[in-house]
Amino acid sequence: MLFKVNVEFNKEFFSIEKDQITIGIKTKPIKGKANKEIIKKIAKHFKVSTSMIQIKSGHKSSQKIIQIQD
Repeated sequence: MLFKVNVEFNKEFFSIEKDQITIGIKTKPIKGKANKEIIKKIAKHFKVSTSMIQIKSGHKSSQKIIQIQD
């Protein structure tokens, strides 16, 4: 499954609508720490392992495409 992810910083929330996820994180985007937090939150929401989630594009952007493997 592919999802579009929009990231907002300095907020804490998670919302999903169809194939669009909007997520708020407190972690600063330094050395991939923000991406790790995003993956953890998405994994927790979908009740899957973090290894099942991959960022396909947007590693250094607030708009990402992620894939959740079945």
